[in-house]
Amino acid sequence: MISLQGDCVLVTRPAHQAENLIRLIEEAGGVAVKFPTLEIVELTDLEANQVANVNLEAYDWLIFISTNAVTMHGYYSDSDRIKKFKSLRVAAIGKATEQALHKAGYLVDLVVENGAASEALLAKPEFAQVNAQRFLIVRGQGGREELANVLQNRGAIVDYLNVYKRVMPTVDNSALLQLLKQGMLAIITITSAEALQNLVKLVGETCKQHLLEVPVVVVSHRIRIIAAEIGFERIAVAKSPSDLAILHTVIECKRGGVWPK
Repeated sequence: MISLQGDCVLVTRPAHQAENLIRLIEEAGGVAVKFPTLEIVELTDLEANQVANVNLEAYDWLIFISTNAVTMHGYYSDSDRIKKFKSLRVAAIGKATEQALHKAGYLVDLVVENGAASEALLAKPEFAQVNAQRFLIVRGQGGREELANVLQNRGAIVDYLNVYKRVMPTVDNSALLQLLKQGMLAIITITSAEALQNLVKLVGETCKQHLLEVPVVVVSHRIRIIAAEIGFERIAVAKSPSDLAILHTVIECKRGGVWPK
């Protein structure tokens, strides 16, 4: 594997999810610049009571959108509630989400990678004929609507269980602005559209052009389109959202072999 040779790589994952990617970058010889552009916030007591009181017996499928959907959900309920209902099946978006569910004691019936999460899940044969089936989507507030919309078009009844919030953190951007002005930032890593949009806001207009000149590694083609619309020109898509896949794409960027011709 080619060493990053001291290249500065921006890590925008939420602080509690960034350590593994930071470690991989440093082991590859890079300098990981920790700059979280999203913060995952617990629910208020009122919202938490709504989570705890949800009637799981009413549903055929429980879909966990992310690892945060599992860990935040775990504060207010436990896997024993799921096990009581033999007909309730659990779907996970992403291998990391599946692992988090297993760790929490859940049995997972269906899992897809989260690069094209909704599309991949909807393509599964289990979700082809869902008329009159009831789905509960466990997610953060303000998530994408495509999964629910398609399921409803297929005749399903879909509800949301919002178990966490995503907010833009208060961070000191001075070190990042200095790196941008000096042209010292080699690559940006982005794992969600909201993280990308928040990054642009946190950098501000004075350094936006410097930001757009930096290559960016994203984890889906949907985020690539958003990055292009913002004005980034060198955008690479990792094969999966895993930290290892992100690192491999960062290294490919260093080789210069991933940009569109």
